[in-house]
Amino acid sequence: MIEPDPLIVSKARVLKAMAHPSRLLIIEALAEGEKCVCELQVLVGSDLSTVSKHLSLMEAAGLLANRKEGLYVYYRLRVPCILRFFDCVDAVLADQAKYSTVQPNDSLHCATSTTPPPSSTRRVGVRKNHGK
Repeated sequence: MIEPDPLIVSKARVLKAMAHPSRLLIIEALAEGEKCVCELQVLVGSDLSTVSKHLSLMEAAGLLANRKEGLYVYYRLRVPCILRFFDCVDAVLADQAKYSTVQPNDSLHCATSTTPPPSSTRRVGVRKNHGK
């Protein structure tokens, strides 16, 4: 097996850190500005230890930063441009919805496929007579 590029591995770590509905909810909430852990706990609807695990994982991946103020910990997006990624995800979902009416037999064929699409006609050994 070929050793994967370290940059690809790092990108996968960031994507994995976002790959949970509660974490996506937290990221969207932090788009509005920093929030206290207690606010995020109410938003997610999980116990404090579960929310803390989500926050720690996202912080370790570089998505979040925190600051302490007395007994409270506030989180914010470390790099807010991550929100632009959601625009791309929304575009994928919109495109998927547009084509969700495609029937299983209407699948597209890859150009490298050895089987021609059902609608194509192949002419083998046919020569055109150009009026001669």
